[in-house]
Amino acid sequence: MIHTKQPFFGEAEPAWDIAQLFPAQGEWTEDDYLALETNRLVEFSHGHVEVLPMPSVSHQLIVRMLFRLLEKFVMEHNLGEVLFAPVSVQLWPGKYREPDVVFISTTQRERITQQYLIGADLVMEVISPDDRNRDVVKKRREYAQAKISEYWLVDPEQHTITVLILDGVHYLEHGVFGQGDQAISRLLAGFMVEVSAVFVEVQ
Repeated sequence: MIHTKQPFFGEAEPAWDIAQLFPAQGEWTEDDYLALETNRLVEFSHGHVEVLPMPSVSHQLIVRMLFRLLEKFVMEHNLGEVLFAPVSVQLWPGKYREPDVVFISTTQRERITQQYLIGADLVMEVISPDDRNRDVVKKRREYAQAKISEYWLVDPEQHTITVLILDGVHYLEHGVFGQGDQAISRLLAGFMVEVSAVFVEVQ
């Protein structure tokens, strides 16, 4: 006798049993978060986890370009380490973000652990179209609070790169660079990025 799968006409239910294997929102610990194994970008904030949307191909092309340019400069001058997402960065106890590109200087190597980075010297974020506020407002405030010296906001919609530098507890604009400009780092003297080259593959 041949058994065929019967069509399902009701509303599909989420796999609640799987969800129950994990802590409820608000009850996650740092150890729970760091033990999580997934190929998705997941950030952590004081007992809550946030699963971020999968990045688009154009997003990844921009991240790849930025990583290659920054890594080349940092390696040539023996300045430290450059990493790219997914990599967890502890901003402060109980708060983790996963920047697209991260630089930690040679003098701060002790902040690199096997599971996460403790802060950073420079981070880059490619603004996500699903929630611009997260990168432009929330992360700007959080990275400043974490005393990250420089923050690059890369905008695929406007084809601009905004370089922010830390001034006390807030960021100031070092420059907003568009097509035909070179985005210039204040932290890494001599590091420049041709803005047009960053966006050339996502026209």
